[in-house]
Amino acid sequence: MSDENRLFTILMVDDDPDDRLLFKEACEEVRLRNPLDFLENGEQLVDYLKRRGAYEDLAGSPFPGIILLDLNMPLKDGREALEEIKADAELRHIPIIVLTTSKDEDDILSSYGLGASSYIVKPISLDRLMRVVNSIGEYWVQIVEVPSTDGENADDPDDL
Repeated sequence: MSDENRLFTILMVDDDPDDRLLFKEACEEVRLRNPLDFLENGEQLVDYLKRRGAYEDLAGSPFPGIILLDLNMPLKDGREALEEIKADAELRHIPIIVLTTSKDEDDILSSYGLGASSYIVKPISLDRLMRVVNSIGEYWVQIVEVPSTDGENADDPDDL
């Protein structure tokens, strides 16, 4: 897969605007070139992926290549969203990385049990967050093969 075809969208779902801003800054600092989208809760995430409500105009566009998901959010928390996404045959292939403040063993076990691909505790400093973002970029963008985000031929740059 060429570098251009690895520029899938990274979707971060987190209700904290400061965490979203810090993640964006960390991506810029480590020069992660993937497009970023941000949502604020699990309800928005499910609507975004199912292309309904405010996200109907996304019908036919590629799914995100990976989702970074906070657990503790209003309306529909990350656990509920994770469970719903992994139960959907059309969506379950999307890797979901839980990125949360919780170090609770029950949260870790339940996240993996629901189908999370990884579980990362949010670092508290920008420097440490940059290391996490760099690791995500190296692993999920450069090393791992992720499914085509549109279900079509991922080798065709016009599909991205």
